[in-house]
Amino acid sequence: MMTATRVETIPPITRAQAQVLAGTEYARLVEQLRSLSSEDWAKPTDCPLWDVRAMAGHSVGMMSDFTSFRSLMRRMRAATKAAKKAGGPVIDAMTAMQVADNAILSTDELIARAEANGPNAARWRARAPRLFRGMPMKEEVGGQTETWRMGYLLDTILTRDPWMHRIDIARATSREPVLTPEHDGRIVADVVAEWARRHGQPFALTLEGPAGGRFATGEGGEQITLDTVEFCRTLAGRAEGSGLLSQEVPF
Repeated sequence: MMTATRVETIPPITRAQAQVLAGTEYARLVEQLRSLSSEDWAKPTDCPLWDVRAMAGHSVGMMSDFTSFRSLMRRMRAATKAAKKAGGPVIDAMTAMQVADNAILSTDELIARAEANGPNAARWRARAPRLFRGMPMKEEVGGQTETWRMGYLLDTILTRDPWMHRIDIARATSREPVLTPEHDGRIVADVVAEWARRHGQPFALTLEGPAGGRFATGEGGEQITLDTVEFCRTLAGRAEGSGLLSQEVPF
């Protein structure tokens, strides 16, 4: 039987690792979009407001926004103004704009934009200056407002987000997502480590599938066995979880 990894030994993702993970994730998104049939683009996803086409538009838009300070600041100014007018969160205004901006593109143009901007976004995120990375930002997780550092967004969330949307698209189109221990397993292990820190309880976790593994901390805690993708979907709020699985993790 595989020895369980103690979650406290899982190292944080470094900036260099973050760039590699981001570049790979963006490339896999491009490959996935290329594989879609004309009928796939209109299929509904786990995000009620978005079909596959809208979800792809958001993912490509988020990627494109983080290729330079100019593009990011332009988006943030417009989203902040729209959010104040609508009385809603800035992130909702931002994602709605990304979907709308890319809706005018053909699917081939959308894929070409993703292919062009993916490497630039991965590189820019990793090279953002320390002062910017240390800036605080507010975000809501599980109904609670948290303060993040921009570096957490750049290194972690902006890779988890397209990863989860790649899963969403795979489910919507009844296709198996490409999952490997080296790439997806590293992302999942980081999610497990953060989940453990957030709830602070002992557990023994077995995640099934190529991106999974066995993880544990403490003694005598909850015993959980689950498919890796379903584990992540549950923590992201896409499936209902009980016990320790009710602890959300941002994606």
